[in-house]
Amino acid sequence: MDRSKFIRESLEESAATKKAILSSCFDDISRAVTVLRDAFRRGNKILFCGNGGSAADCQHLATEFTIRLNHDIERRGLPSIALTTDSSALTAGSNDIGFENTFARLIEALGKEGDVLIAISTSGNSENILRAAKKARDGGLYVIGFLGKDGGKLKPLCDLPIVVPSDNTQRIQEGHITIGHIVSELAELELYAEGNLSGQQ
Repeated sequence: MDRSKFIRESLEESAATKKAILSSCFDDISRAVTVLRDAFRRGNKILFCGNGGSAADCQHLATEFTIRLNHDIERRGLPSIALTTDSSALTAGSNDIGFENTFARLIEALGKEGDVLIAISTSGNSENILRAAKKARDGGLYVIGFLGKDGGKLKPLCDLPIVVPSDNTQRIQEGHITIGHIVSELAELELYAEGNLSGQQ
């Protein structure tokens, strides 16, 4: 294996994927900003679910909303919950009702009509994420999918699927966190930087 070649090709592939996202996902990313901004204006919240690296992205992005992303803005916390971080709920759910049902159960308990679920999946085929999306739709939540490849079985369950145009899991995950940063910061800016909400609210 040529280490230098691997590093160079990985970075070049990552850059190419970002350019492909700009071409194919621009409108969907913009729509996601509107959906999230308007949900916060209504007093609704954002829920996240995903597995593995996508679970890490869930807590990363939820924190961007609850704390802040843009350090030039003073604002209140925005209600956002990563369903991936409560070890007691995840282990009890896995033990009692099956791992495939755990996220759906948490959405049943915590979600309400008008909330938004961001379901993150590189394959789009994880059973627990599919059931979460179905439960969210049944409960009147709006479902945004951060997906990859062809979107998998999850794509038709999403009100707004954002599909990173790549077959490489690493590049898809890099795309997801970039998209997440864009939508969280833009929603933050549109809510606060333009004076639409008070930072003391």
